[in-house]
Amino acid sequence: MPIGRVDSFQDYLRVGEAAALLGVSPGTLRNWGRTGKVREHRHPVNGYRLFLREDLEALLAAVRAETDLEPAQASHLKASNGGARSTESPRKAG
Repeated sequence: MPIGRVDSFQDYLRVGEAAALLGVSPGTLRNWGRTGKVREHRHPVNGYRLFLREDLEALLAAVRAETDLEPAQASHLKASNGGARSTESPRKAG
């Protein structure tokens, strides 16, 4: 997915702000941008990543729509999104 240029910053969020909105870490959001799961834009002067609020809200709406499915279907879809946690039980330390 091509990286867009930014002309007005009013509707854009920086990595930390966008990650907080989505409930993920900044590193996860950077990975999603790099792999094309989320469209990222670049600041024209310093090259920093920026995310259009409208794009992030659309992503949240899509995830919320998926969770309206049967629990087994929803967990399968979340796992295919790359940001879901495993359904396996955690290993015991020791």
